[in-house]
Amino acid sequence: MAARDLFVGLMSGTSLDGVDAALVDFASDCAVVLDTAYLPLSGPLKAELHALQAPGPNELDRAARAGNELTRLYAEAVLALFDRAGIAPTAAQAIGCHGQTIRHRPDAGYTLQICNPALLAELTGISVVADFRSRDIAAGGQGAPLAPAFHAAAFGSAAKHRVIVNIGGIANLTDLPAQGAVTGFDTGPGNVLLDLWIHRHLGKDRDDAGAWARSGSVLAGSLAAMLAEPYFAARPPKSCGRDLFNAAWLEKFSLGQAAPQDVQATLAELSARSIADAVDQYCPQADEIYVCGGGAHNLCVLERLRRNLSRCHIATTAALGIDPDWVEAIAFAWLAKQTLAGRPGNLPAVTGAGGGRVLGAIYPA
Repeated sequence: MAARDLFVGLMSGTSLDGVDAALVDFASDCAVVLDTAYLPLSGPLKAELHALQAPGPNELDRAARAGNELTRLYAEAVLALFDRAGIAPTAAQAIGCHGQTIRHRPDAGYTLQICNPALLAELTGISVVADFRSRDIAAGGQGAPLAPAFHAAAFGSAAKHRVIVNIGGIANLTDLPAQGAVTGFDTGPGNVLLDLWIHRHLGKDRDDAGAWARSGSVLAGSLAAMLAEPYFAARPPKSCGRDLFNAAWLEKFSLGQAAPQDVQATLAELSARSIADAVDQYCPQADEIYVCGGGAHNLCVLERLRRNLSRCHIATTAALGIDPDWVEAIAFAWLAKQTLAGRPGNLPAVTGAGGGRVLGAIYPA
């Protein structure tokens, strides 16, 4: 059997829906995904992670306990991967564990992703690389987005100017010109406001295929007011999260008298328009756009993105050989590989850090 170079990537993003896990073999020039797993967050854990996004009582104890519970779910996903693949967990080099972001404040010099990497190493018997973002922030960067370095390695083309758009809770883009520097940044809300609004009115976790948004009409005045948010006009490097785009942000727009489905349509247009405006301003020569993340399944957002960027060919990363649901998890497997090899995992042109840095802390098995 040919030698393998196995890493696991774990991702639980701002959408707070569940844990993505990917078992990846990097022995060849391209990443080969051997197996994947998705485990949903339990209702109580999801509620607690939501609550920890804002200041509250007894935060330190609650965050530690939630981190332990989340870590046990991570371990369950990891062991399921190896069981299905018929491979011993000890064959893996490391797990790249992003953790769950509950604060992202690069302006204040910190970011916080909760998990317990020491416990994860104990439960799986695999070395763990975690806390990827802190070193970039310590070097003066935003600590995000970190996936662009992987996007460049996996999706770059010498013939085409591509943009990779990840639509998770927050949307970000990676600009991959055929020649020149790779850049990227968070464009603004992806699914986070859409999920919040449909949960408030219909009790659902997500707007499947964007069907509810499709049933409404865009509120032009509200959209214009939302697009006046200073974040959209700020120049990169920049990053954002639930610290900005949350229920309190929505309350500023007095949406209570509007038909809820019209607000959903407006939020879908906001996600698409903020992405398109960023592409127009910072990637005007782009030929192709490839979408990944949960938002790749929101047909309403994709339709609006195509309408706003009709000059570009738009598809999902499946067209480039990687399922859009697993790109971020694979990216953190790749980042763990970079860490063990002593190679930088950040791109200073993306994050604004003072230089390339080896990211993450290593917890040996």
